[in-house]
Amino acid sequence: MDGHEGDLGTAAEPRSDTERIVGRSAELARLFRAVDPASAERVLLLAGDMGTGKSALLDRVARRAGADGTRVLRAEGSESESGLAFSALHQLLRPVAAEVDALPERQRAALQDALGAGPAAPEHTNASDPMLTGIAVLTLLSALGDRQPVLVVLDDAQWCDRASLDALSFAARRLGGDEPVTVLIATRGVADLPGFGRHIPSLTLEPLDNAAANQLLDLQPDAPTGHTRTQILDQAAGNPLALAELTRAASLHDTAASPPPPGPLPLTDRLERLFAARLDGLPAPTARALLLLAAMDSADSVLAVPAGLPEAGDAVWLPAEEAALIRRNGRDVRFRHPLARSAVYHSAPADARRTAHLALAELLRNEPDRRAWQLAAACPGPDAAVAAELERTAGRARRRGGHAAAAQALQRAAELAPESADSARLLVEAARAAVFTGDLAWVEELAAGVRARTDDTSLLTAATVQAGRLAALTVRHTAVFSRLADAADQLALSCPTRPAPALDLLADAAVVRFYSGEDAQRQRIQDILRRLPEDAAHPGPRAWVQTVSDPFGHRPRLTSLLPRLAAEAETCPEGLTAVGIMAWVLDETPRAVRAFDAAFGRWELRGPLPEGLGGAVAWAYVERGRWGRAREACARITAIGRTAGLDHAVACAAAVDATVLAHQGDAAAARARAEDALALIDPLESRSVAVYARRALGAASAAEGAYESAYGHLRTVFTADGAPVHYHASYPALADLAAAAVRTGRHEEAARIVERSARDLADNASPRLRALISRARGLLAAPEDAEPHFRAALADPGLEHWPFERAQTLLEFAEWLRRRRRIAEARTPLTEALETFRRLGARPWTERARAEARAAGLDVTDTAPDALAGLTPQQQQIIKLAARGLTNREIGERLFLSPRTVGSHLYRSFPKLGITARSQLRDLVESPATAID
Repeated sequence: MDGHEGDLGTAAEPRSDTERIVGRSAELARLFRAVDPASAERVLLLAGDMGTGKSALLDRVARRAGADGTRVLRAEGSESESGLAFSALHQLLRPVAAEVDALPERQRAALQDALGAGPAAPEHTNASDPMLTGIAVLTLLSALGDRQPVLVVLDDAQWCDRASLDALSFAARRLGGDEPVTVLIATRGVADLPGFGRHIPSLTLEPLDNAAANQLLDLQPDAPTGHTRTQILDQAAGNPLALAELTRAASLHDTAASPPPPGPLPLTDRLERLFAARLDGLPAPTARALLLLAAMDSADSVLAVPAGLPEAGDAVWLPAEEAALIRRNGRDVRFRHPLARSAVYHSAPADARRTAHLALAELLRNEPDRRAWQLAAACPGPDAAVAAELERTAGRARRRGGHAAAAQALQRAAELAPESADSARLLVEAARAAVFTGDLAWVEELAAGVRARTDDTSLLTAATVQAGRLAALTVRHTAVFSRLADAADQLALSCPTRPAPALDLLADAAVVRFYSGEDAQRQRIQDILRRLPEDAAHPGPRAWVQTVSDPFGHRPRLTSLLPRLAAEAETCPEGLTAVGIMAWVLDETPRAVRAFDAAFGRWELRGPLPEGLGGAVAWAYVERGRWGRAREACARITAIGRTAGLDHAVACAAAVDATVLAHQGDAAAARARAEDALALIDPLESRSVAVYARRALGAASAAEGAYESAYGHLRTVFTADGAPVHYHASYPALADLAAAAVRTGRHEEAARIVERSARDLADNASPRLRALISRARGLLAAPEDAEPHFRAALADPGLEHWPFERAQTLLEFAEWLRRRRRIAEARTPLTEALETFRRLGARPWTERARAEARAAGLDVTDTAPDALAGLTPQQQQIIKLAARGLTNREIGERLFLSPRTVGSHLYRSFPKLGITARSQLRDLVESPATAID
C-alpha cells in the first residue's frame, strides 16, 4: 500500500525523526503547519501517485506530533477490505474504545452498531442512521480534543470502505476552527475519494525534480553511476519508490533482478516485476506465509495471528525481509508496498491462491464477513452456497448503514449465483443498496447487468426504478426524464392491465418534472397516465404522480384523498413522508407538517440519501413558522447530499436555508447560501431550485430595504410575458413581487403578472395562494380600492398556519390604515404582526413593525426575545435549544455540530445577552419553543 512507502524518498533505514526526506521540504512544512494546534486548518488531503512518498511524510508528521503530546489515531485502507463496512473506522477507533462508552446513548449505540460491537440487529430492521454515526465520531474526536490535541491519520484512503469515509468526512467537515483535532488523509486521487475532494484543502505530491532525484540516488546504500544511473533516472521519472527499488535491483548480481529495459511498459508493471523477481529462491515456508499474507491483505494487524499468520518475530519472515518484500515493526508484518503484495499474489499458481483463501476462510469462522469474502475469492466458478454467504454479509452491512459494502457483496453474489434469475435478483438488490451511495454510474451498471440476465418485467422495472430514484436527485433532469418516461411508456403498452410498474417509473419521472419545471414533461406524463387503468383500491401511486407533476390541474380531488392516504400510512413512516410531500405540494401545509412530525416520531429518515423532494420537509417547516426545525432539516439534507455527491439536494437545502436567513435578517449569509445553490445547478435544468434561490435573494434585498434589487430578483421567477418560470415555486413570490413593485414604481408590470397568475390558477388556487394574490392586489391597487383585497387576504382563519405571510399582510394592511388616518383600527393588526415577527425571530420585519407601531401611537417596549437580535441565526438556534435544557452534546446532535463548537457559540453569546450562566437562559427566552421545535 502507499501506507508502506515509509522509506521511499528517504535516505536509508531504519527510519527516525532525523532521517532526511528528499525533495519534500515545502510539503513537509505545510503538513507540520496543519497539525499545529494553533492552526485553523483542521483537514488536509495529501494526494499523489503510487510511490510518491505520501506515507513517509505522514509517518514523519505523526511521530513529531506524538512526541509533542498529541494523541495520534491511525488507520490504513486495504484493497480487499474495502467491501467490509466500517473496517477502517474500526481500526482507527480501536485505541479509544473505552471513550466510546462515554458518548450519549443514541450516539454510542449507533457507533457500536456500526463497528459491530453492539447487540446484533434483528433481521429486516432499518439501517443504522449514518448521520448519527458521523455525529458520534465528531463528538468522540471533540471529546478527545478536550484532553489533548488529536491527529487522525488515514492512509491509503482510496481503499477505505465507503461507510468509514462517509462517517469520517462528515465529522471532519464539522470540526470547528478552535478544535484541537487535525485530520490528514492520504490518497491517490482527490476526485475519487467520496465525501472529500472539493470540500477540503489538498496538497499534491508531484514527481521529484532532477536535482532531488539525483540526491536520493546518492543516499542509497549502493548509489548507481554511469549508464545505469541515467537509465534509472529516465525510467523512474521522479518517482521515489521507483528510484529506490530500481537502484536496489541494479545492485544485485542476479541479472533477472536488474532494471527492465526501456520501453512502453508502465511504471507500475516494471516495479511489480522487480518485486516478483525477488520471490525466486525463497524457502517454501516463507513463500507460503507471504501468499497467506497477500491473500489476507489486511492492514489490521490484530487480525493477523488469529488468521494463522506466523508472528512478526518468526524466523520464517527473515528471507522475505532480506529480499525487501516486507517490513516488520513490533507485532506487525507488512508488505513494503502494494506492488509487492500484488507480485506475491499474482505470481502464485491459481490452485495455491485458492488453497490460501480456503485456509483463511477456515481460520476466520468468527469473522463471518471476512470469511464470506475469502470463500468468494476461492471460487473458481458459480457457487450458490458462497453467494448465499455474501447475501447474508450484505444484510449485516445494510443494517449497520454500510450501503456500499452491501452493494459490493450483492454484486459479487450475483456473479457467483448459478441461476440467471437469482443473479438478476441479487443485482436488483445491489442497485437498491448502491442508490444510497449516490454513485449513479454504479447503479446504472448494476441495472444494465439485470437487463443482460433476465426478461422478467418485475425485475427489469425494479432495476430501472432504482436508477431513476437516484438519477432524479442529480442535475441531469432532461436526460433522466426521457429515460424514465420511455420505460414507463413501454410498460404501459406491453402491460396495460398491470399499471403498478409503470406508475413506479412515473413516480420518479414526476419528481424530475418538479425539479425541472419543464411543461412538456407534464404533458408526457399525462399521456402515459391516460393509458393506465385507475385502481380505486390503491389510488396512492397515481395520486402521487398527479400531485407532483400537476398539482393545480387536479387539486380538489387530490386534496380529498389526503385523509385516506394519511390513515393508510399511519404506521408507515415512508408512507407518511410521501403524504407529507403531497400535502405540501398541494398547499396543505398544516397536514404536511403533521405527517412529517408523525413520520419522524416513528422513524427518522435513514440512509445517506434524501428521498425525492426532500426539500419539501424543510419548506413545510418554513411556511409553518418552525424555522429552527427547517434549518435542522436543511443541515441534514446538506450533510447527506454532500456525502453522496448529490449537488441538486445540496442546492435545494441551500435555497431553503437562504430564505430563512433572509427572513431572520442575516442578508449576507442568505446571499452566500443562495449563490451556493445557483452555483450547483443549471437554471434551465433545475428551475425549481433556481426560483427558490432567486426568491431568497429577493428576500435578502428586501430585508435591507434594497427594493430595486429585490424586484430584480423576484421578477426573474416569471418569464418576460408574466408566466411562472416554475409551475409551483414561482406563485408564492407574487405578493413579495408586488411589495417591491410599489416601492420602485413598477405597479403596472407587477399587476399584469399577478392578474395572469390569478387567471391561470382560477378555481384551482389554494386558499393560501388566493390570500397571496389578494395581498398583492391590495398593495398594487389605488389607495381607495385596496381595503377589500387586504380583508380578503385575511379572511380565512386557516391562514394563521402560514404565520409569516399572514403577519406580512397584517403589517401592510395596518400601514394602509394608518395612511388613511384610521390609526385606531391599525393598532390591532399591528400588535398581532409585531408579536408574530418577534416570535419568529424575523428581525427586519420586527423593526419595521415596531417603527409603524410607534407611528400609530403604540407604546412599544423591547421584550426578552429581542435580546437575541445581536446573535447570528445559528447562535439563536443554540441559545433557544439550551434554554429548553438540552446539553451541548444534544444540541450538537440536532444541529450537526461538535459539542465544543456549541460551547464556543454559547461562550461568545453570553456577553452579548448580558448573562453569565446557562441557568439564566430560560428566563431570557420568553417562549422556549420560539423558532425551534
